[in-house]
Amino acid sequence: MRPLTEDETKLVFEKLTKYIGDNVRQLLQRSDGNYCFRMQKDRVYYCSLRLMRLACNLSRKEIISLGTCFGKFTHSKKFVLHVTALDFLAPYAKYKIWLKPSAEQQFLYGNHVLKSGLGRISENTPRHYGVVVYSMADLPLGFGVAAKSATDCRHADPMSIVCYHQADIGMYLREEDTLI
Repeated sequence: MRPLTEDETKLVFEKLTKYIGDNVRQLLQRSDGNYCFRMQKDRVYYCSLRLMRLACNLSRKEIISLGTCFGKFTHSKKFVLHVTALDFLAPYAKYKIWLKPSAEQQFLYGNHVLKSGLGRISENTPRHYGVVVYSMADLPLGFGVAAKSATDCRHADPMSIVCYHQADIGMYLREEDTLI
């Protein structure tokens, strides 16, 4: 495990800012202690400083993972969030989308959210910003990118896409052999 470089930290924080805004600081300085990001084999892990200090006694080869995998860097050096980050993004989400019960299953199968499946959307949601997708019972189902702003959604066609799928909790089953 190694600390992120300045460029890697910038990419991770830019991606997190698209989903949780200025709440990135609250993600690192929580009431139960301070947290940090560490990198191992192109994957970025989120862990407490206490756990990280304990892991410093082990060699890099002995550590498979540490904390929660937030995402990974692709070969083109872009940062992609994993579904395992959902539990940490949901409480701090700046923009949210709620799905009708009939559209939940389609989203959990990896499909985009259509206007006909949209239950509610946060006010002032801008286009191309990260949103956390919830069920009508306020259960976080995944996250995506808003294809239309909140005002554009009101006048959109029922079959138009309002949110591009990024990750959902159904990925645990679909990709269980590749998730760490």
